[in-house]
Order: sequence, then structure tokens, then C-alpha cells
Amino acid sequence: MSVHFIGAGPGAADLLTLRGRDLIASCPVCLYAGSLVPREVLAHCPPGARIVNTAPLDLDAIMAEITSAHGAGHDVARLHSGDLSLWSAMGEQLRRLRSLGIPYTVTPGVPSFAAAAAALGAELTLPGLAQSVVLTRTPGRASAMPEHERLASFAATRATLALHLSIQNLGRVVAEVTPHYGPDCPVAIVWRASWPDQRIIRATLASVEATLPEGIARTALILIGPALAGEGFDESCLYAADYDRRYRPQSAESPWSEWSEHDD
Repeated sequence: MSVHFIGAGPGAADLLTLRGRDLIASCPVCLYAGSLVPREVLAHCPPGARIVNTAPLDLDAIMAEITSAHGAGHDVARLHSGDLSLWSAMGEQLRRLRSLGIPYTVTPGVPSFAAAAAALGAELTLPGLAQSVVLTRTPGRASAMPEHERLASFAATRATLALHLSIQNLGRVVAEVTPHYGPDCPVAIVWRASWPDQRIIRATLASVEATLPEGIARTALILIGPALAGEGFDESCLYAADYDRRYRPQSAESPWSEWSEHDD
């Protein structure tokens, strides 16, 4: 028996990995975060599966469901939205599973920042403008920010910022990052990325607060940085005519020994 933690993606039911789909179909028990995981994903559960919405449950109740399934010898599909490596609360569940000796696996999912960038048709790392993406958030009810993780410090790098769980603090965000990016820096807010009712708001740091319509809350991602303008960047050397391709593997099946740092 294993607990299979599965990233269910940002919202669209078909943004689910094949591995995730197959694991869901193989598990007689499915625990899913009902507030964010679309019910269409549950269509992959086998007939007669026990399906439990964990949105109203606390950690003890969730673990009780898992230990009950473990006692019965049933595999569990544990569905979280987006990707499990970011703000999923998976860590505390894994800690308890390890203490109980219950095996588990982790299957990644499409993260919300990637879905938001796709909705914008944007590359977040453009040569000469930004080569880093900072995934962060502002303090909220569930989690405080460590003292050394300051939004202003991240903004000082002028990397592309992807701010999760922070739309309620938009005014604070604007105040802290504007000194580093300038008031004309592009901002994009993507609400419910990849869902049927997805909304996109494009603005600048100077105008975004006035531009934001009512009703945009909770599942909105804030993207900030020069790369969002999609202009004024250098062309990558990767496809330049004079780029040395001797060390680049010619297929995905090429042996690792053929790879070289010169392919960067």
C-alpha cells in the first residue's frame, strides 16, 4: 500500500500528467483538495472508489483517512492543486507518513505560475532582461514569512517576480517593489489560470491598483518584471547561426556522456 501524492495542475482538467491520471485510476481511495481541484479530474477514479473532499478536514482527520486505507491495504491517490513542491502542505503529511512507516510517492504537476505565463503567451526569462524567476508570497493567515525573506530584497534583483497568495496585499506589494522596478514596470494578474473563467489584467505598477476589477481574489497570481513587456530583449545565442552545436545531443535518447556544459 502506498499514498500517491499527485499534483493535479492549476485548474484545467486536462493539465494532468499521464502518470497522475494512471495513478488516480489505480487507487481505490482518493483524497482531493476540493476547493481547488476540479471535479472533472475525479472522473479518472475507478468505479466504487472512496472519494473524500479534504477541504473541510484538518490534518488529523486526513491522516485518519490514510491510516484507515493503509490498514485495509488500499492505495491512496492524494490530490493537491498545482505542483506539490510549492505551498501544498504536503511536507507535514509526509512527515507523519514517515513516522508511521507508510510508503508514499510524489508525482509533480503543472504549477500555477507556468499556467499563468502560458495564458499571457510570455517567456519569463528573456535574455538581457531577466534570467531568474522568484516564486514567493506575502504573509497570510496560514503562514508568516521568515524574517530573511523580504519582498524588497527579491525586487532588488529585478528578476521576474511571481507572487502567489498575495492579491489581498496588492497595495503593499506595489509600495515595496516600485522603488526597484519603477512605476512603468509591467504587471500581469492572472486569476484562475487555465480555468474556464480565467481572467487576465495587464497594467503597470503605477496603474495596477486602479485597474484591478472587483471580485479578483484568492487564486490570482501577480507577475511583475520587465520581461512581461516582451520587448527590448536580446536574441538567445541558442539558435544563432554561429553557435557551436558540436556538444548538443541530437535526440533525447542521446547518452548523458554526450552532454556538455558548452551546450548552455
